[in-house]
Amino acid sequence: MLDQWYNGVVTRIVQETHNTRRFWIRIQGKEVFDFKAGQFVTLDLPIHEQKNKRWRSYSIASPPDGTNEIELVIVLLEGGAGTTYLFNEIKEGSTLVLKGPLGHFVLPENLDKELMFICTGTGIAPFRAMAHYINSHNIPHAPIHLIYGCRQQCDLLYADEMRKLEEEMPGFRYLPTLSREDNQWTGRKGYVHLIYEELVGLNKQPAHFFLCGWKNMIDEAKQRILAMGYDRHAIHQELYG
Repeated sequence: MLDQWYNGVVTRIVQETHNTRRFWIRIQGKEVFDFKAGQFVTLDLPIHEQKNKRWRSYSIASPPDGTNEIELVIVLLEGGAGTTYLFNEIKEGSTLVLKGPLGHFVLPENLDKELMFICTGTGIAPFRAMAHYINSHNIPHAPIHLIYGCRQQCDLLYADEMRKLEEEMPGFRYLPTLSREDNQWTGRKGYVHLIYEELVGLNKQPAHFFLCGWKNMIDEAKQRILAMGYDRHAIHQELYG
């Protein structure tokens, strides 16, 4: 059944930042689109004759909620055929062809070790789904740290929502960090790596490191986490681009 394709109707589009949009898609022919927080869907876009050059995968940014509607958050890539099509051609009411849910980037069975959610840009999508899922189901968990790297404050996705979740959800910390100087910003500056290294500190508590974003961030994070003495099985990754 993995290769079953569905039609999805775009019910809503919101421009979230200057180059990022949120797309809500209702899957036709299914009363409930059942997936695990962290999984993705693959879209088949009419941008090439070869099917594997038409496929674009995006993490589901919404938690499983018993409905047939999902949310994707997508950044416009310069020269990217897929995102150019989505931004220029897709309107509310448009139909997209998609398959899923796919992927093994999901929460561990037991959340008894600290969770380090480390991401850049739209890589926050699966962690938003996971955090809301844990919160809404009151799942017991060790501390969760959402370490989110962006260039500037205007690039942060779901910032107000994550701050609200931090207030509501015991043991959840939202740690945005900006790599470009921003005089209005009183939060953390620099790159994500310094934050998880600082959090782990000297006691190296048991932890799961979930990495989602661009390849260079993930490669560097894996090297640093292994260098701190963690096992490679503690590292889970979802690569973008």
